[in-house]
Amino acid sequence: MISDFFIRRPIVAMVISIITVVLGVIAMRGLPLAQFPEIVPPQITVSTAYTGADAITIEQSVATPLEQQMNGVDKMLYLQSTNANDGTMQLVVTFDIDTDVNIDQVNVQNRISQAQPNLPADVNQFGLTTRKSTGLPMLVISLYSPHRTFDSLFLANYANININDALYRVPGVGEARLLGANDYAMRIWVRPDLLSRLGLSVPDLANAVKQQSNVNPSGRIGAEPVPPGMEKTYTVRALGRLQTPEEFGQIVLRANSDGSIVRLKDVARIELGALDYQQRSRMNGQPSAIVAINQAPGSNALAVAAGVKKTLAELKTRFPSDLDYAVVLDTTLPVTEGIREIVITLLEALILVILVVFVFLQNWRATLIPAIAVPVSLIGTFAVFPFLSFSINTLSLFGLVVDDAIVVVEAVERHIERGLTPRDAASHAMKEVSGPVVAIAIILVSVFLPVAFVGGVQGRLNNQFAVTIAIAMLISAFNALTLSPALAALLLRPRQSSRGLLARFYGGFNHLFSVATTEYVNWSQGLIRKAIVAILILTGFTAAASLLGARLPTGFLPDEDYGYAFLNVQLPPAASLWRTDEVLKKIERILNETEGVAHTTTVAGFSLLTRTSAPYQGFSFVDFKPWDERKETAEQIIGNINGRLASEVPEAIAFAFGPPAIPGLGTAGGFSIWLQDRSGGPVDFLDRNLQAFLAACRRRPELAGVVSQFTASVPQIYADVDRDKALKQGVAVGTCT
Repeated sequence: MISDFFIRRPIVAMVISIITVVLGVIAMRGLPLAQFPEIVPPQITVSTAYTGADAITIEQSVATPLEQQMNGVDKMLYLQSTNANDGTMQLVVTFDIDTDVNIDQVNVQNRISQAQPNLPADVNQFGLTTRKSTGLPMLVISLYSPHRTFDSLFLANYANININDALYRVPGVGEARLLGANDYAMRIWVRPDLLSRLGLSVPDLANAVKQQSNVNPSGRIGAEPVPPGMEKTYTVRALGRLQTPEEFGQIVLRANSDGSIVRLKDVARIELGALDYQQRSRMNGQPSAIVAINQAPGSNALAVAAGVKKTLAELKTRFPSDLDYAVVLDTTLPVTEGIREIVITLLEALILVILVVFVFLQNWRATLIPAIAVPVSLIGTFAVFPFLSFSINTLSLFGLVVDDAIVVVEAVERHIERGLTPRDAASHAMKEVSGPVVAIAIILVSVFLPVAFVGGVQGRLNNQFAVTIAIAMLISAFNALTLSPALAALLLRPRQSSRGLLARFYGGFNHLFSVATTEYVNWSQGLIRKAIVAILILTGFTAAASLLGARLPTGFLPDEDYGYAFLNVQLPPAASLWRTDEVLKKIERILNETEGVAHTTTVAGFSLLTRTSAPYQGFSFVDFKPWDERKETAEQIIGNINGRLASEVPEAIAFAFGPPAIPGLGTAGGFSIWLQDRSGGPVDFLDRNLQAFLAACRRRPELAGVVSQFTASVPQIYADVDRDKALKQGVAVGTCT
């Protein structure tokens, strides 16, 4: 038998175990850490802007041509576009989980190239951006001025120039999106009354700015070919893009016949301002620039977060005085906390195994064998992870099982008590238990291994758990056949009677265990003679389990306390940004008074649920205090917040919600439904059916918080241009904006 070989040569078994542990430790140090296996389908986001266009115009002229070309791209699951009245369009293409995200991005870019001839010229000039990204930010960084030396515009511009580019160089960063404020821009505030008196129009101003604030390559003087004797060559430079309000003010709009010149400063007020004023951001009520960082699909979240924090620490050394940053949301903290808890649980399980062996076998030598063999199985399992592209996550750690060394030790102890030498006892014991050990390992492997071949998200979720159990069980069985009998032959000795307190403890335990064993045997004999009673008891337990199980909530995965939440705010359609900001200030006060809340970061004019800007929308990232510093769970904190929002904020629809059970699968917990109008009807037809569907859902008692971000009733002003009159007066219809 294989066990006899290792019983006679224990050093071989020890060397194999040492190599297994070393390989496991080396692999463990290089394995990525994650909360779950890689189960989020790859997503490619295409974004662009059509300046000045409304949502319907963008949907018809930009989203539709892109969707027509994108439909049917290789291994695509579905696509969805979001068009907003701020002129932005975002198309999200979701692919099968087994695809390569880099190939997916190339395929999307190829389809974009096919659609570009059908897009408006302004959209092609603005450009279309494709990024690999996940649904939720991994980190949210707030750049602020502690003593309010800098305003939000300066903070945003500083972040855009000095921080975002550095963050994009961190491996695994998919997107670094600036929320709240915007870049610096030269604002030209036109006076229509002066334009009318001077016979000028806004397009005249725009053309003058384009022509006179432009890069003008001027060539060289004395460049070859030149006549012989030319001694010098000069590069000619000319005034390029204008930089200051004074330079823009000198732009010539018209030269009159009397020699006078009309300049831009004569008809407009020029100042350095923001590119747009659609959003406002604060951290704990203080103006700030918010940078939301999304990781790229397939990247290691903890490594990306560590890289971002390291980069920020390096950039901080170059910050001007009174400028600082704070990580106001870190979604990787639950990963480290969860894995830490699992490691503690594994250590507790190891300690319990050692205590059980010590109490039952009452021999410290016997206790030492599983204390050595169990870590070999646990650590050795990690050595196989790199070959299977596994990560250290909550599911793979749950797959680690306890070693079979206990069975071997008990069998060898029994033969030693019969008078055999430790080596002979180990040999006889292995002849008895080798078959059961192998059989148990094969049965468990045959039960769990088929799960590895299940496809889809559910299969990928359980894949690492099942394969880890199979691998750990095989290593455990191998150790039970090699290391455990070798250690038993070396360490075990005939049991000697104990003395003192330990002897009294053993005597009391053995007496209680003997009584319990006798009672159990008597009960078992009674049930064997009265099989109907055993069947009734089994039926009762089955019925009780069924009734209790039917009352338990069901779901894909249970909601966890991730240490943070989100809050969405929606005012009536067409509400101004000022109204939204005032409501958010009231909500900030509520959040600051809520027990368990650490940081509150708000963005007025933006919603993460739709990832679009609108003046009547707002959003907050709510970071909770560390788990050991608060008594309330995330569910309780969210309930407290929603209770106060419902009673104290009647002017808006405001609600807090937790993140999805699996980060990256959606934006919020629960589930989402997409309604599709295949009849080709108008937008209000879809809206009527949506409202009817929402009303039906809200009548269901099992559903709560049924909301939709789709709004078709936003008041708009329709400009009816008299084309005939415009053409008669020599005005281009395209300039009537």
